Amino acid sequence: MYTLYYSPGAASMCVHLALLETNAPHELILVDLAAGQQRDPAYLKLNPNGVVPTLLIGGKPFYEAAAALMTIAERQPEGKLAPPVDSLARAAWNQWIVHLANTLQPAFRLWFYPQDIAADSAIQVVAKAAAQRKIEAAWDRLEAHLAVNGPYMLGDKPSAADLMLIMLMRWSRNMPKPVTEWPTLAVYASLMKSRPSWKRLYKVEGLTEWS
Repeated sequence: MYTLYYSPGAASMCVHLALLETNAPHELILVDLAAGQQRDPAYLKLNPNGVVPTLLIGGKPFYEAAAALMTIAERQPEGKLAPPVDSLARAAWNQWIVHLANTLQPAFRLWFYPQDIAADSAIQVVAKAAAQRKIEAAWDRLEAHLAVNGPYMLGDKPSAADLMLIMLMRWSRNMPKPVTEWPTLAVYASLMKSRPSWKRLYKVEGLTEWS
């Protein structure tokens, strides 16, 4: 049994998708970010970073979305979210998940919270512009990759890398140039959003935008 501390549509989303894709027994505990519950002392004992997700495995807490996603994929092989360990596809799987976690996710953090680096509004504008350029450059690269290697990140079958990518794609929905402006990525988004796990997550988390 897993326990996932989550907030609707936040970085916990890819982990929740993995639990649904693998049919792993789990329970959800809502962390109200708007109310500041992520800063409660009790929660900080589980996740000292004060963010979601936190994943309990046998009562022991683990955090970092990409790490939790990869852990579920590896612990629940019946879900087929990770290629065989000794395959080249597994090397690509590791590469793409780490790339998304190191490149796109931090850029979105800067886009959403430029005040984290400066109180000055002029500096925040510059920071957001830089974040937007980095995000759009990532879409360019992913568009090119999927156009040649798709329909999924690793080819014919979806994996945990796709669960992380579709979460990050959703975060762009209100940007000046959302990800659906890239034609191959728009087709990919429709493909991923047709999956039962996506529809189930939307129902459970109460999401409506970008359905």
